[in-house]
Amino acid sequence: MEIKKNMELIHQFLKSEEGEQLDFKQSINKSPRIAKTLVAFANTQGGKILVGVSDNKKIMGIDPEEEMYMINKANREYCVPPVHCTYEIFEIDYLGDQELEEEIYILVVNVSKSTKQHAFRGHDGKLLPYQRIADMTKPI
Repeated sequence: MEIKKNMELIHQFLKSEEGEQLDFKQSINKSPRIAKTLVAFANTQGGKILVGVSDNKKIMGIDPEEEMYMINKANREYCVPPVHCTYEIFEIDYLGDQELEEEIYILVVNVSKSTKQHAFRGHDGKLLPYQRIADMTKPI
């Protein structure tokens, strides 16, 4: 996968607030939580999840391969039907005006708006659709 460098685009994201079409995740450590977000974006307007960015917009960096693995696993196991999403990896080599000794990466997950309704499959097997309302993921 091509690694992109576009700090201008990243800064545009960071100037935006989390909302109906944008969410920041420091990392993906709970498959059910990211699956609900994927379902909510697909059922609403689609959107972008920036992985490697904290809720207070601090770039933390991540291992993009590991994060994509976790998202794909969550999508397969918890999203019915699975949500269509694509990935972009961005390399960050400076923060503010400080050059970093080692590059860090963030992952942009592009979730498409779906024409069909998606649901989250809970541990009990029940299917529950979610939607995005402002910066919250809520059951429909």
